[in-house]
Amino acid sequence: MKRDEAIPTRRTLLTELPGPKSQELLTRRTGAVAGGVSKGFPVFIDRASGAILVDVDGNALLDLGSGIAVASIGHAVPEVTAAISEQAASFLHTCFMVTPYEGYVAVCEALNNLVPVTGEARSALFNSGAEAVENAVKIARSATGKQAIAVFDHAYHGRTNLTMALTAKSMPYKHRFGPFAPEVYRAPMSYPYRDGLSGAEAAAAAISVLESQIGASNLAAVLIEPIQGEGGFIVPAPGFLPALSAWCTANEVLFIADEIQSGFCRTGNWFALEHEGVTADLVTTAKGIAGGMPLAAVTGRVDLMNAIHEGGLGGTYGGNPVATAAALATISVMERDDLAGRAASLGKAMTSILRTLSEDLPGIGDVRGRGAMIAVELIQPGSKEPNPAAAKAAAAACNAEGVIVLTCGTYGNVLRLLPPLAITDDQLHDGLTVLGNALRQTCG
Repeated sequence: MKRDEAIPTRRTLLTELPGPKSQELLTRRTGAVAGGVSKGFPVFIDRASGAILVDVDGNALLDLGSGIAVASIGHAVPEVTAAISEQAASFLHTCFMVTPYEGYVAVCEALNNLVPVTGEARSALFNSGAEAVENAVKIARSATGKQAIAVFDHAYHGRTNLTMALTAKSMPYKHRFGPFAPEVYRAPMSYPYRDGLSGAEAAAAAISVLESQIGASNLAAVLIEPIQGEGGFIVPAPGFLPALSAWCTANEVLFIADEIQSGFCRTGNWFALEHEGVTADLVTTAKGIAGGMPLAAVTGRVDLMNAIHEGGLGGTYGGNPVATAAALATISVMERDDLAGRAASLGKAMTSILRTLSEDLPGIGDVRGRGAMIAVELIQPGSKEPNPAAAKAAAAACNAEGVIVLTCGTYGNVLRLLPPLAITDDQLHDGLTVLGNALRQTCG
């Protein structure tokens, strides 16, 4: 019997969660793994397929998190695992900067055609989202000769020293880890549920900060997530991104889009920028790019990408041949199965059910998102006061029933849904039923 044939297609619990084998492994983890690595949902996974994870106790769990938007096409997709196996049997590593290979070039070609960059594009490959962001900043500073970088309230860009400076939230990402990299400035983000501003009004407020506190002549780039991820799945008001992009162009400031969580079909388009017809000078990608393998990229205008001196970009593992093989297979599956269209369909189903639910539950302040990137913001009834305890309790209630739901948000009060785009309608309905019951328990 093939291993994947034993994986159920429905959520099935054989034990309480975590089960006894997971508890044994949790004890081992405590004795071996640094305490600073967060625990999340302490069930240990043995195998997976599609939207189902099977733990070491045999429980089949429904995944509404996709490993934080990484397994977007689903777990253990045959085309991807076959590509990984074939490449691994050929060679695992040479370092592209030493002896190159076709896979790296092919991924760059695909990105140059797909990513919404202004004009002709070039790409460079890296290992993680944070590494991609750092290199985008390097490129912007080198190409413009300016140093200042502007980011936004509620932003998340990574955990390295520079990307911690770019990230807004202190705990757990920045607390006691300073000093941070200099020449990073912060502007107000469009947050329609909380600021009540139109896109034009929010852009005017942000641009006022950029002009008065930094000055365009000092500003290398504006870096923004078109839909913020860890900050709360905040979708800016219509018109905010186009106005910001237009200001950047008029003032010779580079516009960098961090599409690490929102890219690769997640929002119902290949990239979130496309919802408002915006292009960027530089775009960072990672997460869903390679079906679960570690890979990231910066794609940008050819004049910017080629402005860097030879050797100024790279890294030993960047664009590893196994990861690039996985990326090519992942992109092929996305194109073949129109997973952008599937994400749009999933988003309509999720928002319809959740908005109907919110009409009866005063503890739900907002349901928002695009495609299969949906958030539920929880509040104290009768106010907009964030309710992180309710979000934590609702996620825990879902986890106890074998449904993986993630939290996020600057205030810790947002539930985020990132189901694999391969999830079936029945699986999604099952997961939303469990989530609905959890919200009734915590937000009624």
